[in-house]
Amino acid sequence: MAKPKIGIYGLTGCAGDQLNILNCEDELLKIFDIFEIKSFVMASSATDEESSLDVAFVEGSVSTEKDLEDLKEIRKKAKILVAIGHCAVYGGVQAMFMDREWEKMYRKVYGKKNAVTLTKPLPPKPIASYVKVDAVLPGCPIEKEPFLKLAGLLAKGVIPRHPDFPVCAECKWKENECLLLKGEICLGPLTNSGCGAICPSLNVSCIGCWGPIEKENWEAEAFLLKERGFSTEDIVKRFSIFGGQERAEKLKKYLESKEG
Repeated sequence: MAKPKIGIYGLTGCAGDQLNILNCEDELLKIFDIFEIKSFVMASSATDEESSLDVAFVEGSVSTEKDLEDLKEIRKKAKILVAIGHCAVYGGVQAMFMDREWEKMYRKVYGKKNAVTLTKPLPPKPIASYVKVDAVLPGCPIEKEPFLKLAGLLAKGVIPRHPDFPVCAECKWKENECLLLKGEICLGPLTNSGCGAICPSLNVSCIGCWGPIEKENWEAEAFLLKERGFSTEDIVKRFSIFGGQERAEKLKKYLESKEG
C-alpha cells in the first residue's frame, strides 16, 4: 500500500505543536516511515506544495489574510484536515475576550498609520471559522501520546473524535484534592481532558488550555464562583484566556444579569 501523504503546517501561533511533534524523538522515525511527508518546514526546508494530501495537520489561528489564503489552499489539496493545538481549534489566547473593539485595540498597539505591510491583519479566529475541519487535537501545546494515537488511527483510515469529558475525571483518577473546594478558580469541570490533569496534580488550578468540553455547564460554575466571593471581572478574565471572545461575552452578560 502507498504511504499516506501528509503535510504539517503552521499559521499564527508559537509553533509549540509542531515542536512537540518533533519531540516525539524515537517515534519520529516511525512516523516518517509510515507517512510520506510532503511539507513540514519545522523539520525540513524541502517541501512539495503541489501534491495532494491524505491528511493535513494545521496549527495556529487565522490572524492575517495570508493565514487565510494558506489555509484555503491547504484545505483544497487535503482529503482530511486536522486542527492541532488550542490556536487552531479555539483561536488561542490571541482570540481572548477584549473590552475594546479589535480595530481600536490594534491601532493602540501599532499606531494609526499601520507600519505592517506584509499582510493585512484579521481578528484571530479558529480555522473552523473558515474551512471544514475533520478532526481536532486540542492542547497548548498538544501532547506527544495523544498525537501518536491520532496519527496511528489516521494511518488506518480512521478519523478519530476527541473524548468529551473534563479534566475533573483525570483529577479523580489521580485522587487529587479538588481545588474548587480549596477556594480557587479552577476550570477543570469545563475543560477537555487529555492533559492528564498536569496542573491540578501540582496544586495549580486549571486555566482551560485544552478548551471547553462540548456540553460545559459554565453557568453553574460561574454561579458557584460568585457564591465563593470571586468578582465578575476575575471570573470573566479566567474564562476568557482560553475560552475565546464569544464565550466570555455570554458569561459576562450572565453574571451581570444575576447582579442586577
